[in-house]
Amino acid sequence: MTQQNGGIDPSAVGLPRAEDAWAKINLTLHVTGQRPDGYHLLDSLVVRAKIGDRLQVTPAEDLTLSVDGPFAEGVPLDARNLVIRAAELLDAGTGRGAALRLTKNLPAAAGIGGGSADAAATLRALGAHWGLPVPQDTATLGADVPVCLQDGPQRMTGVGEVLTPLRPLPPCWIVLVNPGEPLATPQVFAELQCKLNAPMEAIPAFANFATFADWLASQRNDLEAPARATLPEISLCLEALKDAALARMSGSGATCFGLYESAAQARAAADCIAKVQPRWWVAAAPMISSDG
Repeated sequence: MTQQNGGIDPSAVGLPRAEDAWAKINLTLHVTGQRPDGYHLLDSLVVRAKIGDRLQVTPAEDLTLSVDGPFAEGVPLDARNLVIRAAELLDAGTGRGAALRLTKNLPAAAGIGGGSADAAATLRALGAHWGLPVPQDTATLGADVPVCLQDGPQRMTGVGEVLTPLRPLPPCWIVLVNPGEPLATPQVFAELQCKLNAPMEAIPAFANFATFADWLASQRNDLEAPARATLPEISLCLEALKDAALARMSGSGATCFGLYESAAQARAAADCIAKVQPRWWVAAAPMISSDG
């Protein structure tokens, strides 16, 4: 059971633990300004998709990290990895130990919060294992870590630290497509010409999937244009998703998503894209539409 609010389950302390690190999807991403310290102000509708990395915790005297999975190659095992940094934040220098095993199913630098979701999963799983609450200063690990501690849909503002839980969204499926090229967030922001843009409109109650997709289509990802200019393959990904109810880039890219009303539609689309582009990463997964 996930302890989202820092609650401690005494019966779980010291026991092996596993936690999913679901992908983070920015259905919208409006850049509304830039602070004097360089951080950008955002207004984003964020959801999670039920596909992601997985973190396993087992008892051990020392803190160690191992990595496996299809995207394990090149993943650092030291403090360059947010899993280690999250563990160190939680431990606060007391020297607790645990063996951490991270299965990397998501590509890195892909705009779907892989590292941030891994950090959030570490805080949850290791916090339960050590009997510690999730600390308040999780944003020090990265701007997306606070939202990755939440499963349900959120409106994310500020630099990512202001979260407003949303009412349940219409159930749907997401097809994720990545061209296999990492894209650094600072590089995309550097190419953004206008950094003072309108925020999202008020998020209404949606009667069904069609009204949800129509409303999303009237919103934006302000980073999509600079990302496409930096990495032209993003345009090919969006073209591959042209039959979706909505196709857009997530975060700073390069992963793009398509929304589909049913699992059958999403799986058929994912299979078709994967056959045409066998070197791309393609996945279909249900969207987590509520916090329940």
